[in-house]
Formats: sequence, structure tokens, C-alpha cells
Amino acid sequence: MNDCIFCKITNKKLPAKIQYEDELCMAFNDIHPKDRIHILVIPKKHIPTIAYLEDGDEKLMGHLIKIAKELAKKNGCPGYRLTFFVGKEGGQEVFHVHLHLIGK
Repeated sequence: MNDCIFCKITNKKLPAKIQYEDELCMAFNDIHPKDRIHILVIPKKHIPTIAYLEDGDEKLMGHLIKIAKELAKKNGCPGYRLTFFVGKEGGQEVFHVHLHLIGK
């Protein structure tokens, strides 16, 4: 997606404070944090919303959750929230699947 801000970040065309990166995903600080820790974990594969997941994406989504857990520990966050927003009506603002890791 040429106009997707998260695709631009994964392709290093836009800057971000990257917390983690591997061949499947990237994690970076949210530019409008809701708490002390607010990291977005995104797949490198462009998927607009959870509603567009395909067969076989289960492993990728599990990987996002695993990375979020590791980042919470790395950032000294014993309790945290993991949130996906789905669709405009569900509060999604950027149409590229992303997991919010939010904690104190």
C-alpha cells in the first residue's frame, strides 16, 4: 500500500522509534502515547483490519502477541493491556493491523 503510514515505517521511508524488528513484524512507540508505555506491534504484511485476516495469518497474529509480551517485560511493565481496534466504527484510525501494548 503506497499511502499506508505503517507500510512506510516498515519500509524505512518514515522515521519511528523502533523497539523491535524481525522478518514478520515491527514494534515502535506510539506518537500519541496513552500511558508510560504505548508501543504498536504491527505485521510487515499489509492487512487493513482484523476483518481481512486470511487462513494462515493465525501464526502471524500469535507472533504479534508474543512480541508484545516480550516488550512489556523488557520495558518493566508487569501489568498491561493489549488492544486491537477493528474498523472505523471500532475506533481504528490507521488501516494496517496493529496491536497496542499499553502499560504503566
